[in-house]
Amino acid sequence: MHPYRTHDCSALREQDAGQTVRLSGWVHSKRDHGGLLFIDLRDHYGITQIVIPAGTDLLERADALRVESVITITGKVVVREDGQRNPNLPTGDIEVRAEELDVRSNAAVLPFQVNGHEHYPEELRLKYRYIDLRREKMHQNIMLRSKVIASLRRRMIEQGFTEFQTPILTASSPEGARDFLVPARLHPGKFYALPQAPQQFKQLAMVAGFDRYFQIAPCFRDEASRADRSPGEFYQLDFEMSFVTQEDVFTILEPVLAGVFNEFTPDGWKITDGAFPRIPYADAMRDYGSDKPDLRNPLIIRDVTEAFRDSGFGLFAKIAASGGQVRAIPAPGAGDRPRGFFDKLNSWARESGAGGLGYIIFEENGGKGPIAKNLEPERVESIRKACGLKAGDAVFFAADKGDEVAKFSGVVRTKIATELDLIEKNAFRFCWVVDFPMYELNEETGKVDFSHNPFSMPQGGLEALNTQDPLTINAYQYDIVCNGVELSSGAIRNHLPEVMLRAFEIAGYGPEVVEERFGGMLNAFRYGAPPHGGAAPGVDRIVMLLADEPNIREVILFPLNQSGEDLMMEAPAPVEPARLKELHLALDLPKPKPSVSKS
Repeated sequence: MHPYRTHDCSALREQDAGQTVRLSGWVHSKRDHGGLLFIDLRDHYGITQIVIPAGTDLLERADALRVESVITITGKVVVREDGQRNPNLPTGDIEVRAEELDVRSNAAVLPFQVNGHEHYPEELRLKYRYIDLRREKMHQNIMLRSKVIASLRRRMIEQGFTEFQTPILTASSPEGARDFLVPARLHPGKFYALPQAPQQFKQLAMVAGFDRYFQIAPCFRDEASRADRSPGEFYQLDFEMSFVTQEDVFTILEPVLAGVFNEFTPDGWKITDGAFPRIPYADAMRDYGSDKPDLRNPLIIRDVTEAFRDSGFGLFAKIAASGGQVRAIPAPGAGDRPRGFFDKLNSWARESGAGGLGYIIFEENGGKGPIAKNLEPERVESIRKACGLKAGDAVFFAADKGDEVAKFSGVVRTKIATELDLIEKNAFRFCWVVDFPMYELNEETGKVDFSHNPFSMPQGGLEALNTQDPLTINAYQYDIVCNGVELSSGAIRNHLPEVMLRAFEIAGYGPEVVEERFGGMLNAFRYGAPPHGGAAPGVDRIVMLLADEPNIREVILFPLNQSGEDLMMEAPAPVEPARLKELHLALDLPKPKPSVSKS
């Protein structure tokens, strides 16, 4: 018999009754039932109930065990009596009557319990992550992640993609975030950078003629943490294709993502079927107030600026006259809500930094509310028609200039749909956001700057760059969004040196700067580069959605905390002076702030 186990803790069934077996695992829980001691023994695969019978020398030893101690049990499989079976466990029809018990490792007092569903502080969980990962939900999340990655890999290979590994030690990249730098011992004063993405390498693979590349790629960015972004490192399904249009990229990625979500989503959930909707960036900002629209939310924002221009409602009339916009966010069924509903939303808007949240309630004989009292009836009616509303409905307004009105109306749209319980449940709704502007105006400097990926192909190519107002040029750039979460950015790449130089020139970067910073890729393009494009869906975010977790750290094996620290391994950490000397480094640390003495 094997020294540790003949079966795992999920394997035994009623047909195994009478066998002598050996199991190893962690003591998940113990229960004393009047002389009989029951142990739930847990391993990676499941749980089996162990019975320590009375009148044996095992009872005292088993009773002294702490939960999470690791033991080996040898005993006979018996069928549980009727009424004692557990339908919630695959092994719930049997138990193992212990004949031998070997303690492999005694557990100390736990910092928190593994068995149960209590909520513990994240910092404590991260410090003892190896214990946190024993908890059922966390264990399931990490196994889901592994299965999702295997599914992504299989689906990409089936579509003719080849997996390559790109360098981890590389040069600084223009992805926009800060690099993690690695000092080069053999080259004093020089540094490698950990890749923010394999962007340039995957494009160079296309120049090298490999046609279809993919990689489950680690990416490193020194940027702040948030719920859907892990500090330090993350993984993405990085892929690139040669001789493709934007639609070709969409056709490849849609069945991969839809297939993965169908594979790992519970029965009864709805997933976007067929081609994902394509929403131009300008339409997304106008209709949803976001370039990451959540299509589970049925509300569509309407521009009603003209209804207020030169109107009796002075505040909005002034905004319209000064070049601002008034956006209407419909609220179907809200007209029947009590006054407190509207007051609560008005207070919320003020707490969010807005001046308030005006509204109109529609009745059979017109509108009511502070705005309706100061607005001509025909203007009120035009707003109702524009929003497709009826008596018993209401509408809320956001008014401001530029991007601010779009962003705030998007936040209001989400808030109203949530308050009215309008967001579709048990659904994953995908869309593409396309036609991103190639450039934007930097409000601080007044200069034209890239608004998205500088290596994207401008729509219209070199002619557009030479003849159009830069702020009117769109790029072949696209994002894929699911339930309001951006899963990926991508683009058809700029593979022509003359187009790239001109594109950077418009943004204020002369040819010498481009040659210095991106000379490797630029030179490669001079030796014959195919048209190519791709994308890079975030693996962590995909798993976060599938696991229905609000925080990305819940689906990462060993994540950093919000401050970018590994509490378990105590990183980052200082290094000894001899190592710094070997790397030709001297530290210039910030001076500690002087303490303020209290008199």
